[in-house]
Amino acid sequence: MDMVPEEFQTSLKRAIDSKTKPVGSLGRIETLAAQLAMIQNSLKPVAERCQLTIFAADHGMARAGVSAYPQDVTRQMVANFLAGGAAANVFSKTLGVEVQVVDCGVAGDPIETAALRSCRIAAGTANAIERPAMNAHQCASALANGRQIGLEGRHHAACFGEMGIGNTSSASLIAAKILGEPVDELVGRGTGLEADGVRRKRTLLESAASRTPAQLTPVEALTEYGGFEIATMAGAMTGAAESGKIVIVDGFIATAAALCARKIFPGCERNFVYAHRSAEAGHKRLLDALNATPLLDLDMRLGEGTGALLAWPLVQAAAAMLRDMASFDSAGVSGPA
Repeated sequence: MDMVPEEFQTSLKRAIDSKTKPVGSLGRIETLAAQLAMIQNSLKPVAERCQLTIFAADHGMARAGVSAYPQDVTRQMVANFLAGGAAANVFSKTLGVEVQVVDCGVAGDPIETAALRSCRIAAGTANAIERPAMNAHQCASALANGRQIGLEGRHHAACFGEMGIGNTSSASLIAAKILGEPVDELVGRGTGLEADGVRRKRTLLESAASRTPAQLTPVEALTEYGGFEIATMAGAMTGAAESGKIVIVDGFIATAAALCARKIFPGCERNFVYAHRSAEAGHKRLLDALNATPLLDLDMRLGEGTGALLAWPLVQAAAAMLRDMASFDSAGVSGPA
């Protein structure tokens, strides 16, 4: 992606500093406003329309007991999304955000309804504890499907969420292998495991990690340990950035997808706004590795794009501040002495 010209950066700083406020007094909203301006190459950024895309798929390792919930919950939650009953639906409705749900590989037969977009790769991945989750062709197809989704639409911002029992385990393994860190340092409670469950999960993931070298490329990590929903999300982030959208990155699993996207398509990270710091154990470590500072810290670990949705009003406010707020000159207000 193109670098921002120095002349534009100078004009942008002047525009922000000349608003009717003490310099720097809006803190990180000013930083966010500057990022939005650079994404859109405009001193009057627009953030009026947002879409949430929820990617759903199942993981073979879920049957090994890495989650507190049975694998059937993925399919049941897809139905809940389509019925408008999930937290992501409630937040989206409150904030006026469009929602689409994508089947990337939910276990069982295809779900036959026009309300659900199908980008199915297979009926769930293989058990990544024992063997690769997918093959190279499946990984490439998921990334390509996602890129196409990201390219579509005229909304200014894209939120991406996920649903897939076992996907915090997948995200832990992906992050560990790309960063070259021990997986046990990235393992958390996921859907709500108690202490014994976390210990069992850690043991299973350490076994899975032992199958491959300590460090893998993003495509290798996705192929060995990914979910179809995570790979599709990574592709969608690149497509959304390529088309000039603001990409609001949700929690731990979405950040693992963002890690893949950043390394597969360098430059797309310029469009990434990190929404919140999840309560999932590995998220802080992953954010630190990316040198990313999220907007919110609400002790959330749900997924579905819920944290990204809650950050959307801050994105809108930052854009409006730069676009609509008066300057000292335009308002006839005296500046600092």
